[in-house]
Amino acid sequence: MAFLTTIARAKPFARFLRCMSNIPESTVYGGPKAQSPNQRVTLATLRRKHRRREPITVVTAYDYPSAVHLDMAGIDICLVGDSAAMVVHGHDTTLPISLDEILVHCRAVARGAKTPLLVGDLPFGSYESSSNQQAVDTAVRILKEGGMDAIKLEGASPARISAAKAIVESGIAVMGHVGLTPQAISVLGGFRPQGKNVVSAVKVVETALALQDAGCFAVVLECVPGPVAAAATSALRIPTIGIGAGPFCSGQVLVYHDLLGMLQHPHHAKVTPKFCKQYAQVGDVVNKALLEYKKEVTNGSFPGPAHTPYEISPSDVGDFSNELQKLGLGKAASAAAEAAEKNNKSEGGSPTSD
Repeated sequence: MAFLTTIARAKPFARFLRCMSNIPESTVYGGPKAQSPNQRVTLATLRRKHRRREPITVVTAYDYPSAVHLDMAGIDICLVGDSAAMVVHGHDTTLPISLDEILVHCRAVARGAKTPLLVGDLPFGSYESSSNQQAVDTAVRILKEGGMDAIKLEGASPARISAAKAIVESGIAVMGHVGLTPQAISVLGGFRPQGKNVVSAVKVVETALALQDAGCFAVVLECVPGPVAAAATSALRIPTIGIGAGPFCSGQVLVYHDLLGMLQHPHHAKVTPKFCKQYAQVGDVVNKALLEYKKEVTNGSFPGPAHTPYEISPSDVGDFSNELQKLGLGKAASAAAEAAEKNNKSEGGSPTSD
């Protein structure tokens, strides 16, 4: 204690803290910036919004940059979805992504999103065992290793209901998912909307109710008709999050890449899903920037003086060239001297010496 008191009174104390910090000093790269100090979204936050009928916003994220963007925008829930298999890894379905891969995405997102509630998808093959232990173990890893606040699982078969209940009883918050469940495309026969006839519509509502009874804090309704989503939303005491389910849900979710117009989505005939509104054409901006970069590198205009910020004094260039000559690297010495002269001319100066 006396040691700490002595340090606290010493002038170099700030430097001592700097050495203990894991935040990098401002050198070549500035390092991460502090995120919004706003209060973290919790299940209590979502319940208040639902009670007040305030729409809940959900967007997927798969890496640190996208998570920071969601954080800055004040999105309520950040979903690390198994859709990463398609929009990040280039697969045609969500099935191939593994738990270890999902965990990498979760950790990156957790470092960037400090305000939204973080929800991680349980990937296909990580919770289907007849014993609920596999589901609980996977959910525990999503929280402990991935840094998530909750998990999401698909479907509402008796086995999935049992798994959801077991996970909730283990102390982990669960978001359900009914309607079109992409992990079940083998049974559904592809990415097909659900609830389009009476039997299917009733099943959507019944399965959503079953997930609520299992303890889920919210349910995603994917690709169902608006009236079916409205019925489910009215029947439930927990929020519904719609995706391709019309405006009658408690909130909405879209895939990050889809809503930004970043690329052509691999499913639905290689185009963005019909239900998705593109709020930007980021893909066009990216393509234009890459073409411009290629052009400038090819014609030699990049990097110019403005992007060559690190300098060496003329006298040091001379000494450097001399040392290279001693090493028998005459060509390298000439290259260094020539580069220094060109830089000086491009900056509008004249050769000087110290």
